Amino acid sequence: MTTRGRICTPFTASSTADEVLRGVDLTGVRAIVTGASSGIGIETARALTAAGAEVTLAVRNTAAGDAVAETIEKSARGIRPRVVRLDLADRTTVTRFVDAWGGPLHLLINNAGVVTGGLERTREGWELQFATNHLGHFALATGLHGALALGAADRDGARIVSVSSTAHMRAGIGFDDLHFERRSYDPQIAYAQSKTANSLFAVEASHRWASDGITANAVNPGGVATGLQRNFTTQQKESLDAAEAAGVFTYKTVEQGAATSIVAAVAPEFAHSGGHYLDDSQEAYTVTNDADLAQHPHGVKEWALDPATAKRLWAVSTSLLHA
Repeated sequence: MTTRGRICTPFTASSTADEVLRGVDLTGVRAIVTGASSGIGIETARALTAAGAEVTLAVRNTAAGDAVAETIEKSARGIRPRVVRLDLADRTTVTRFVDAWGGPLHLLINNAGVVTGGLERTREGWELQFATNHLGHFALATGLHGALALGAADRDGARIVSVSSTAHMRAGIGFDDLHFERRSYDPQIAYAQSKTANSLFAVEASHRWASDGITANAVNPGGVATGLQRNFTTQQKESLDAAEAAGVFTYKTVEQGAATSIVAAVAPEFAHSGGHYLDDSQEAYTVTNDADLAQHPHGVKEWALDPATAKRLWAVSTSLLHA
């Protein structure tokens, strides 16, 4: 376990998004939050808007997004976020979203995610969780690279927040069979692979784009009861219940769950330092790949931060998207 030299902030597991943003003025900051029609995405968007940011809700269901925007407008300085359709499993909508974006982008929060109860595929034949949680966000971020570079020049840096999960500790990247075409399908392993990919994206994006002033970090929001769990298998639900009973983790409110995303988005400690994995508003400690999740629920496995694996995943993702 590696703890020395970790980046720490004044915030904790119980901190809320509003507490992190207290005294922070985001006027002039242009932000995108994917999956902002439910769960911590709503709270992340609301908190940013309340701090003055110009927020775009990138959502699959625009009717739900409009309802969220209306609620935020009533609660956050009378500012209404924009709502734009984005289906991360559909490359056409990602391209359309990127092409429609104009001007600088200062903050991209890759928050959206799916959990499936069984094997589902995109029209390309890609496993849906990997395609949505990683490849869709990868295509979005790389497509918006120019806008992020403009934002970095505009405000001394742009940031990407990649929402990962403790689930990453269950599996690394199965490069030999990314889309479960040969191995038997386990939705928990597939989800874990996609969450490891979210962290590895932050590692390689920070390496590639540091000279452009772009910083990327991954975050674990913690255990938050949201709509994401609606497709959990019985085994997954029982596993969560057992972990809570054993004190491995405690469920957070959505306000607390959004806090770590906001820390990565605005805290000065991470302004120009990327490739980290945050947990409970701090940089997490690193554990070996054979570490027990139950003993290290707030750690990050080496496979989720490995530079060589991150570089390989970037190359594979680029190849898939341009095939």
